[in-house]
Amino acid sequence: MSNAKTNTYKLTGLGILTAIIVVLQVFTTFVHFGPFSITLALIPIVVGAAMYGKGAGAYLGAVFSVVVVIMCITGGDVGGAMVWAANPFMCIIMCMLKGTVAGFLAGWMYELIAPKNQLLGVIIAALVSPIANTGIFIIGMLLFFKDTLALWAGGSDLLTYIIMGLTGINFLIELGVNLVLSPIIVKIIEAVKKSGKA
Repeated sequence: MSNAKTNTYKLTGLGILTAIIVVLQVFTTFVHFGPFSITLALIPIVVGAAMYGKGAGAYLGAVFSVVVVIMCITGGDVGGAMVWAANPFMCIIMCMLKGTVAGFLAGWMYELIAPKNQLLGVIIAALVSPIANTGIFIIGMLLFFKDTLALWAGGSDLLTYIIMGLTGINFLIELGVNLVLSPIIVKIIEAVKKSGKA
């Protein structure tokens, strides 16, 4: 297959995944377990990172991040709007960093592991993505939004609040969904590769 045709298939695939990420993230903005919405957009990010590489993963993670920032600015994400009001610049940096790194790391881990074991490569990519996304979010909140966190915690221990209230349930759901869908992600990758379009 010619490079031009391969690039066309890749651009088409990335376009479809971009649209899925935007729709999923906008939709799930309104699904809350605590002050922040759940993130299901990590699934198409992992798919894209595995199919097209870490650069594509970083791009798809950045798309997800842009939607998150827009939801923070518009107030669609109430917790995000409070973070935006506290420090808009650091809100943008934190949101862009967490999604982009999550996508890049998913692709990088897949590239490292999949040549030996594709399923394990997908599972590790699916694990790394929400860990990076949530981990960078927690670090960013502790470094730059400690006063906001203290207000939300209402006098309780910050670390306990972060783990049990702020991110705990969301993180477990995101991790669980990614792991459960890992075999399906493998099937998608295999189907695309068999068709010669990846």
